[in-house]
Amino acid sequence: MSISSPDTVPGQFTLVLHSHLPWLANHGRWPVGEEWLYQSWAASYLPVFAMLRRLAADGLTDQLSLGITPVLAAQLDDPHCAASMHEWLADWRLRAIEAAVATDPNRRDLGRREFLAAGAAIDDFETHWRHGGGPQIRALAESRVVEILGGPLAHPFAPLLDQRLRRFSLEQGLADAHARWAVDPQGIWAPECAFAPGMETEYAAAGVGHFMVDGPTLRGDTALGRPVGDTDVVAFGRDLVVSYRVWSPKSGYPGHGAYRDFHTYDHLTGLKPARVTGRSVPSEDKKPYDPDLVDAVIDRHVDDFVDQVRRRLISESDRQGRPALVVAAFDTELFGHWWHEGPVWLERVLRRLPEAGVAIGTLAGARRDGFVGAPVDLPASSWGSGKDWRVWNGPQVEHLVQLNAEVVDTALTTVDKVLSPGGGRNRVADQIVRETLMTVASDWPFMVSKDTAAGYAVDRAHKHAHATREICDAALRGRPERAQTLADNWFRADNLFAGLDARRLRTDAAAGTAATGGRT
Repeated sequence: MSISSPDTVPGQFTLVLHSHLPWLANHGRWPVGEEWLYQSWAASYLPVFAMLRRLAADGLTDQLSLGITPVLAAQLDDPHCAASMHEWLADWRLRAIEAAVATDPNRRDLGRREFLAAGAAIDDFETHWRHGGGPQIRALAESRVVEILGGPLAHPFAPLLDQRLRRFSLEQGLADAHARWAVDPQGIWAPECAFAPGMETEYAAAGVGHFMVDGPTLRGDTALGRPVGDTDVVAFGRDLVVSYRVWSPKSGYPGHGAYRDFHTYDHLTGLKPARVTGRSVPSEDKKPYDPDLVDAVIDRHVDDFVDQVRRRLISESDRQGRPALVVAAFDTELFGHWWHEGPVWLERVLRRLPEAGVAIGTLAGARRDGFVGAPVDLPASSWGSGKDWRVWNGPQVEHLVQLNAEVVDTALTTVDKVLSPGGGRNRVADQIVRETLMTVASDWPFMVSKDTAAGYAVDRAHKHAHATREICDAALRGRPERAQTLADNWFRADNLFAGLDARRLRTDAAAGTAATGGRT
């Protein structure tokens, strides 16, 4: 599809990427576990960050708003994960060699392609990532090519979480961004874009200026950010007309027959040999992937997307009588991990939009430049199925909702009893809070509701619940040495958020006294 006109159009386009995986280190390898991290790192984080470095080197700024959850950032900085990632990349190259010497010509072609790709990934990793993700993210922030969005520590479904723990998780998540990257995020990606009325006041107290919701939360009127309630905190809505062009529950560019198929594996090597071919074609009948067929298709999809953005900006600006904002938002892992060609498409889109007369900016820039309308009261909502809470609070996950409520109640009761007023750091209380946050991660009910590795998800939730309960039990029974031993052992198992301090889990009365909460 050709671009309708190179003339400048009113308004601004903003791309938002949400980067997140639950804590996976030392919790299984294949088919679910650390492999998920390394696949996403190799297929998405390496190429997307390389693309952003190129844009920064060309002097481009404010290209997108990039959310990175603290729990993912911790994995990208973790020495075990970095060493294991290097080994995984080497294994990828070995698997490619195995395919390259096969007798089947299609498998040989696959092996040669993957050998080159693995080698390039190893070079990239050794050059840029051997000291973790922190230096990469800090450099992108300092170059101003992106706005960094923060978020709560371990990605909880916040509306269902005890208010005390919810505030703590957000405040300490923002503090984590400052500690890792010397960045104080102005905005956040709320996990699952989940919202409950009243959360805007917690955002304001934590120093958050803007956050993302899904389009239906703003009743589809996403052409401007909207202050929420009586606060100055702005909600930006995902434009589904544009976002669904790329990826929706039923369609999107990645489903084109020429693109590499995500679900089909060569079972001898674990490599992906096939193209989509057709939506109803079984894996065994899919045609071999052919890179020569892809480039023109990417360009067509770039042109289509740019045309859609232009049309949407023009129509929304005309409708409201002022320049409009169009926000498209996706999981970062879509680009590369799920959609092999996605990083190439993404870079071409960001370079093509200004050529087509479209201004690009971040959420922070949109707020600064006045793409903000009248205040609004938001309903309970999320970006999940039905745009409500059913994925995380429906009948299929009622057992996890109950588990979470019981664990949180036990944890908070115990922490309040073991912390001495004015006392020093308490490692037992710290670990109780860590394990509780891991228990209530939104990933587990999502995986159950969507039936994607549901058994793994239930096991993870109960494992962290068990850790919480046994530490609490020892502490409440007056067995401090046993509680300390358990806390130390569980901490070594994950080595996560070493700076977490349960003393910052303040009472409700104290929690609202400071505008920036626990940011240190």
